[in-house]
Amino acid sequence: MIGTALIVYASLTGNTKEITDVLAAEFEKLGVYTVVKEAEDTNPQEILHYDICAVASYTYGNEGNIPDEMLDFYDALPSLDLSGKVYGTLGSGEEFYGYFCKSADDFDAQFQLTEAIRGSEVVKIEGNPDENDVLSIRSFAEQMVKTMETLKSDHVKEFKA
Repeated sequence: MIGTALIVYASLTGNTKEITDVLAAEFEKLGVYTVVKEAEDTNPQEILHYDICAVASYTYGNEGNIPDEMLDFYDALPSLDLSGKVYGTLGSGEEFYGYFCKSADDFDAQFQLTEAIRGSEVVKIEGNPDENDVLSIRSFAEQMVKTMETLKSDHVKEFKA
């Protein structure tokens, strides 16, 4: 294995879970040991044990709220120093509700407060993932792994210097 990844998610309708399943399979194909956990069962400190953290969430309500089951995880993020860690966020949603995949953007902003490095742009998926979305998730995984490898390579260079 070339690295480790933690995928944290919340899913109401099953769409976000399907996204995480696709992402986990893509990470595994790339040689990354991957653990998938529901947000309400995840202590944010667990991120410290992984090279990569991906968060996948739906957006709840007409005001674009973070799901209740993700709030503790979300609120704890800014207190962590995730220097040297790679993160990425994904969202599932329906455009007609407004605030399309806003939770994914909100998590991206929270991670920026942790000193972690964004490994990929936010991925937003309408409903459950179709073939094009699977390609987007694959690209997301590839970019995350490439960022992780670059960080590890830079760290080795610094260590040898």
